[in-house]
Amino acid sequence: MSKNVFPNGMKLSVVIPIYNEEKTLREIVEKVQATPYTKEILLIDDCSKDSSREIMKVLEKEFDNIRCFYHEKNLGKGGGLATGFAQTTGDVVLIQDADLEYDPADYPVLLRPIIEGKADVVFGSRFLGGAYARVHLFYHYLGNRFLTMVSNMFTNLNLTDMETCYKVFRKEFADRLDLKSRTFAVEPEITAKVSKMRARIYEVPISYAGRDYSEGKKIGPKDAFIAIWAIARWTLFGKVRPAK
Repeated sequence: MSKNVFPNGMKLSVVIPIYNEEKTLREIVEKVQATPYTKEILLIDDCSKDSSREIMKVLEKEFDNIRCFYHEKNLGKGGGLATGFAQTTGDVVLIQDADLEYDPADYPVLLRPIIEGKADVVFGSRFLGGAYARVHLFYHYLGNRFLTMVSNMFTNLNLTDMETCYKVFRKEFADRLDLKSRTFAVEPEITAKVSKMRARIYEVPISYAGRDYSEGKKIGPKDAFIAIWAIARWTLFGKVRPAK
């Protein structure tokens, strides 16, 4: 393990929801392990149909900071995050997808506002000019920007990338989310709920190596309609757990 760069013995919890990621799972875990933080990695398999579970069991034996959880039916990304968040023991909670679109080399820039005591929640934006970004899928980009605009109209935030995977929380804020969504609607749910917490939210630039649909991207046009409903639902009617 690399030397810990967190102050005061802080620990990072990395939550990785998994569904049919046998091709990238080991590589993403090794990239996370290479980051210079004391950390735990929580792998949540959402009833994969490939060999993801077998790979997870091998990784759990290989690394003493990995814990694995297995869904017996598919609950979607939101279900995976809910399972993982309930098990975190770190001071800071970070969401990591397993498909290599997001690079753990960006952890320092994601964590800096929290380490410096400026932020409670950090969003990693693909649209603020990170080190690199794959150029493709114009309509997917347009959809993301549109959904972020609608989310901002409801939450009164000025985010550039509501749909980003990279969201980081001080644990006391992650514990208050009480996630209910079982699809990719979890992204607007999280955004709506942190806005209700009056959290100090920062946004930082990240790199992005997006996949196209032939490479396994799972988000389609119908998810946009689900997201719009989720934005309205969670902003207008969503509740968060009270602060302790």
